Amino acid sequence: MINETLCDLTAIEMRTLLADGEISSRELLAAHLARIEKVNPELNAIVTLIPEQANDSAARADDAHANGEPLGVLHGLPIAHKDLVDTAGVRTTLGSPIYQDRVPDQDDLIVERIRDAGAIMIGKTNTPEFGAGSQTFNEVFGVTSNPYDTSKTCGGSSGGAAVALAARMLPIADGSDLGGSLRNPASFCNVVGFRPSGGRVPTVPSSNLWMPMATKGPMARTVSDIALFMQAIAGPHQLAPSSNVESPEIFAGSLERNFSGTRVAWSPDLGGLPVDPAVRAALSSVPDRLSDLGCEIVESWPDLSDAPEIFQTLRAEIFAHSYAALLETHRHQLKETVIWNAEKGLAMSMKDHGEACFKQAQMFTELQRFMADIDFLACPVTQIPPFSKDIEYIKEIEGIRFDTYIDWMRSCSDITTTTHPAISVPAGFTPEGLPIGLQIVGRSRDDRSVLELAYAFEQATGIGQRRPPLLDD
Repeated sequence: MINETLCDLTAIEMRTLLADGEISSRELLAAHLARIEKVNPELNAIVTLIPEQANDSAARADDAHANGEPLGVLHGLPIAHKDLVDTAGVRTTLGSPIYQDRVPDQDDLIVERIRDAGAIMIGKTNTPEFGAGSQTFNEVFGVTSNPYDTSKTCGGSSGGAAVALAARMLPIADGSDLGGSLRNPASFCNVVGFRPSGGRVPTVPSSNLWMPMATKGPMARTVSDIALFMQAIAGPHQLAPSSNVESPEIFAGSLERNFSGTRVAWSPDLGGLPVDPAVRAALSSVPDRLSDLGCEIVESWPDLSDAPEIFQTLRAEIFAHSYAALLETHRHQLKETVIWNAEKGLAMSMKDHGEACFKQAQMFTELQRFMADIDFLACPVTQIPPFSKDIEYIKEIEGIRFDTYIDWMRSCSDITTTTHPAISVPAGFTPEGLPIGLQIVGRSRDDRSVLELAYAFEQATGIGQRRPPLLDD
């Protein structure tokens, strides 16, 4: 008999039951496949499903356990990989019709590490075309819906991952983040998304060995599950010279900590960005919540005024490098925002790039000075609640018009340019029942501390426990 209630457990609880022999990997997989069959048709989060291959992997995991072999930290946990990462023998489309039949012959490093840690791959999660934009839709698989209101977007670009987690189709999911792609969908779907410090989770293969803005990272329903996941995917790699050399073991153990005297700079608008009143209202209790944990709230914010120019320039460079050839051969199959971003990069000069890098270095230095006596920054993840999935991107907030398709996500992209670790943790709901996340930013490379404060906030509020209504229908 399939016990679908297993899907509601945390990854750590599942892992404990598996290790103790109280459930098998095959039983856990069957429960999740049943949940996927029930809710995924309405949500469209998991777009490639490989149940036969997953069953074979689960059987091998059970045999390994029965034979007394060492178990990985993710032993037996079902996972689906974002459709931007290569999975050997499993279709990887990048959300593009150009690659709709593409099947890689090698795994990306993060996939390899997750498999080696014992997780069971069940398929791929939806993403916008080439991960461009914080709204998950593409011409290959269509749009992914928010489980808290299926008329709304789930965000992006790790939107399929966030929805699969929120709907209890998966206990853990991987994602990636350039301008907010781990944090934005986590906020929109009431789950946790962690953008690690640059190099903490190395990207292999990579065409840019020294670019810290784009990173892979974990998503889950609890902060403790994020810490578990980080033990599998963090750590240096010989093909990633900028990867962090610390052992992933720094994420092991309890996340409990005394925050008495901890100084937190809080801003409801990141120093002056337009923020929808519904977001402000949902997060209005955050300063009191943090104070109750022992934190000292500081009404100050670092100068990140150069962040938009830095981000736009370096992002355009990435798009020009990645998609210039496709402009020549498959322009008619690219969405307009990808064309615009790639052409913006092609039109830039070396001077543009150099100035952006120089300004980023200056801003990083100033932020280091600001955080010399500030332990954390706290602010909204997104500037607006989940919006209609029929809208490609937001063009205006609080009467302020935006010039590009990524300007409405400055609450994430400004933080990206700092390369500091940042997490989205559930923090509230609008009166309509739409999730709102809190963004916590830590000191450079102090990734574990970010998880510790997020854990304390999570435990104090319990907001992440609120399930999507469709699960109770």
